[in-house]
Amino acid sequence: MTATVKKLHPGNAPDGMTAEEWQTRCDLAAAYRLAARYGWTDLAGTHFSARIPGPEDHFLLNPFGMLFDQITASSLIKVDCDGNMIGKSDYPFNPAGFVIHSAIHMNRPELTAVLHTHTRAGAGVSSQKHGLLPINQKQLTLMGFLGYHDYEGAALNEDERTRIVRDLGDDGRCMILRNHGLMTVGESIAEAWVWMYRLEAACQFQIDAQAAGGEFYELSEETKQYTIDQGKKLFKPGGIAPCGFEWPSLLKQLDDSGEVYRV
Repeated sequence: MTATVKKLHPGNAPDGMTAEEWQTRCDLAAAYRLAARYGWTDLAGTHFSARIPGPEDHFLLNPFGMLFDQITASSLIKVDCDGNMIGKSDYPFNPAGFVIHSAIHMNRPELTAVLHTHTRAGAGVSSQKHGLLPINQKQLTLMGFLGYHDYEGAALNEDERTRIVRDLGDDGRCMILRNHGLMTVGESIAEAWVWMYRLEAACQFQIDAQAAGGEFYELSEETKQYTIDQGKKLFKPGGIAPCGFEWPSLLKQLDDSGEVYRV
C-alpha cells in the first residue's frame, strides 16, 4: 500500500500570497495545534518549521512568545536562510530555533519540515547515557532512522549546523539531541509530525518501563536487528505504513473539535 497525504482545503490564499505558501501555513499551523493537543509543548520554547515551495529559500517559524495552541496560518513568521524576517509581525523569532532548523533547510532541501520538542520523556531519554534502548517494538522500529547529536549549549552558534546535518545522516528522520530534546524531519509536515509522534511514544515507553523498576526482558541480537530492518521497510516512503499517512485523520480530529487555525 502506498499512502498519499490528502491536501487541506483552506480556502483562498490572502492577497499577495501564493496558494502553495498558504497551504504550507495551514499545514504547519495544524502541526502546532496537534502538538499542543498531544502534550508536546514547552510554553514558548521549541519550534516547528517548514520550507515554503518556490525558488526562494524561505521558511516558516512560530512567533516567539505565542503558545502552540494559539498559532494560526497567518501568524507564522517568514524568514530567509540568513535569519532575516520577511514581512512584519508583532512577535520576534527565536535565533536558537533558526540555527537548528536552518541546518536542515539549507543543506537538505528535500526535507521540507523540521520539528523540535522538549518533552519530559524526550528530554529524559536524551539525558541518558545509552539514549533510546532496544527494549520494545516501538524503539526498535525507529532505530534504522535514528541519529544522535551531542549537546553544545544553547543552539546559537551557526557553526553547529554542519554537525547537526552530519549527525542526522543520509537516511535519518529522527534525532535525539543529547541533554536537550528531540528532532524529526520529513519531506512533508505530515511525515515529520508522525515521526515525532513515534519517537515521543518510544521515549515515553522507555521512561515508563524504567519507572516500573522491573528487570527488562532481554531480546536476542538477531531479533533486534530483524525488527530494525522491519521498521525500515514499514516506515520508508512507499512502505506499508509510511510516516504521514495518518495526517488526514489527524486534521479531522482538529476540525471536529472546532480548532480555528486556517486563518
